[in-house]
Amino acid sequence: MENNILLARHGLQKEDCITSPRGNAAQLLFRLTPGSLENDLSLVKGINEASQEINSPGPGMLIDPIKGDLPLSDIDPYIRGAVRWLNELGIYTFGSCDGHGKRSAFIFLKKYPNSKQIELIKAAVPASIKCRIEGKNFRLAYAQENQRVLLEFAENLYQVYKNPGYLKNLQAENFKSSLIELLNIPGVSTDERAVRLSLRNKVNRLLDHSFIDRKGNLLGFMECGTGPTILLSAHMDTVEEIVAGRKIIEEGTNLRSSEGILGADDRAGIAAILSILKRIRKTSFNGTIKVAFTVEEEIGCRGSREIDKDFLEDVDAAIVIDRRGKRDIVTSNGGFSFCPEEFGMLFEQAGRLAGMEDWRITPGGLSDAKVFAQHAIPSVNLSAGYQNEHTDFETVDYLATFETILLVEALLHHNLIQKKFTTNLAI
Repeated sequence: MENNILLARHGLQKEDCITSPRGNAAQLLFRLTPGSLENDLSLVKGINEASQEINSPGPGMLIDPIKGDLPLSDIDPYIRGAVRWLNELGIYTFGSCDGHGKRSAFIFLKKYPNSKQIELIKAAVPASIKCRIEGKNFRLAYAQENQRVLLEFAENLYQVYKNPGYLKNLQAENFKSSLIELLNIPGVSTDERAVRLSLRNKVNRLLDHSFIDRKGNLLGFMECGTGPTILLSAHMDTVEEIVAGRKIIEEGTNLRSSEGILGADDRAGIAAILSILKRIRKTSFNGTIKVAFTVEEEIGCRGSREIDKDFLEDVDAAIVIDRRGKRDIVTSNGGFSFCPEEFGMLFEQAGRLAGMEDWRITPGGLSDAKVFAQHAIPSVNLSAGYQNEHTDFETVDYLATFETILLVEALLHHNLIQKKFTTNLAI
């Protein structure tokens, strides 16, 4: 482990000696011996020894982190890193305890955290910690004698402090678990019952209403205002059976199957839509979201063709997430246009707003987007992050999938699709 990261896990950085040479952090650094920088345990011991030589207000004093120097030497060893970087990120604290390996850790905050701060905290908390935020304090429950996971929390916060864009990586890492869950549910074309049941339980908690139509498609809606009605769609079926007992292998941000297809076509699209539904009420979207998780797409888009026209008649735009690769906006297939060019350009604009300027309009293959376009609904098919679909070499880049989530979120948050724009379109 690099010394900079090791120090950061404990609330220190080399720059402290320059930026604030008289501060508590610098005083600790000046007293550390080279041997204390070997690992976490040696650094905890080194900081504890150095702390005995420093005059500080003491653990019982409440220090205002906005005005005063944070007394790192008096903060419990396994929580001091998290406390330091929370304060550096503007989430100010006034008390903490690392649980001493016997109970949950906790951190008290000076103010109620806002939604973005809560999102940051939850993204930075490792999967092995259960985080519960209540008012101005939050608890971090970890397995007994496994305090070191608190240092991972500190490291994640530090990475965001040094590079705010790193938050996306943490969020994608959290998203990965929901994607893997879906990848492990069987659902070959014409037998989507298992995945549909799982999804029905999930969407019942997210949508205002959901139902299964006579073809087996899972449909629903949620109202978020009086603006346009936008359909989000992905298909539930896989081209062949998922091999029983296979393992999902992780290589960087890519996932693959140990045997047979991975099934990311189109479980990645489903996972993306579920994430969008969870996040949408935190945006400024004004309108209605409809959802269509379709059956039998892999054998000719049969499910989407059987959706009742009454369900689609008020839809102003359709967004399908079922394109291979990343950052593609498919607006046509075989010379058939899914939408006017200006409509596709809205998604390029959303990409720029989300800090991803290389989303581009392109022609693509057959998908449910074409079916919706045949109903005179402006439609696109967005990249879901998978590659080599329908083969044993199929992979999915879950970071790319998460970037599609951010694209759609930006589109909805900025209300780029308007009723007056879509209802006057000539397909």
